[in-house]
Amino acid sequence: MPRRKRGRNLHGILLFDKPAGGSSNQVLQRVRRLYNANKAGHTGSLDPLATGMLPICFGEATKLSRFLIDASKGYETTLKLGVTTDSYDADGEVIQRRDVPADFNADQLEAICAGFLGDQFQVPPMVSAIKIDGQRLYKLAREGIEVEREPRAVSFHHIAVLGFSGDEATLSVSCSKGTYIRSLVSDIGEKIGCGAHVKTLRRTFVSPFDSLPMWNESQLNERLSDDFADLDALLMPLDAGLEHLPQRHLTEAETQAFMHGQTVPAGDVTDENVGLNRAIGEICRIYGSDQRMLGLGAFSEHDKIAPKRVLQMG
Repeated sequence: MPRRKRGRNLHGILLFDKPAGGSSNQVLQRVRRLYNANKAGHTGSLDPLATGMLPICFGEATKLSRFLIDASKGYETTLKLGVTTDSYDADGEVIQRRDVPADFNADQLEAICAGFLGDQFQVPPMVSAIKIDGQRLYKLAREGIEVEREPRAVSFHHIAVLGFSGDEATLSVSCSKGTYIRSLVSDIGEKIGCGAHVKTLRRTFVSPFDSLPMWNESQLNERLSDDFADLDALLMPLDAGLEHLPQRHLTEAETQAFMHGQTVPAGDVTDENVGLNRAIGEICRIYGSDQRMLGLGAFSEHDKIAPKRVLQMG
């Protein structure tokens, strides 16, 4: 006989405040067990050293998570000037020490940071999860192997100096997806001429959750109860963060067709936030006649919508 699943069929999104230490997957598994959820995943990893917003998706929300990863992100980071490490952060081995220029000041740092605003090409650090020829870079780095990395197109929307004193500085950064703050800090250090690494890093937001509260592990434990009601109250709905996508509400007959993998007419697609684009392959949210989200569809030929992600809420 097949093994019975343990845990709950839970669906929704939690904005978790990751603590320092441990990988994103390690803290994800602790939260999953706390919620007694059958299935969970996270969007956008954070380094072990980093803290802050880590959206955790439960159940069918995991099918939608990749449509959140494209979002912009915000960080606060403390730079240690004069010291470079192999990982570009405080967890790495020190490879060089240099003096911070004696006359270097906050105004000069502001000017250097301004030079990184806008579209940039950034070389990912060796200690990262990017794959090259099927190998994770951080695994190669552990073996002492360094390989050439292709620069990646990124964008910095905002960089502000929050504090500067001697050999430390604190920055606020908002940027596009796929950006490495460690690489930015390393590049700033080289512009100064003394090198630098990340001492602390906190992710302050993941768009579009810019102003929403995060919940840490202690707060979750305080809400733990036999019926999980107080924990479940912290979850956002499946479609949280997908408001940028147009939506289509189906009739009962169309709902049955969509849930069985069939195309439905594009019909009356509503779009309150962005200009509607019905180009083939563009994504929209799909709702049933009872207003329940059914999944995501993609515009296809002949003014149809084909199922892209179908949610099974049982």
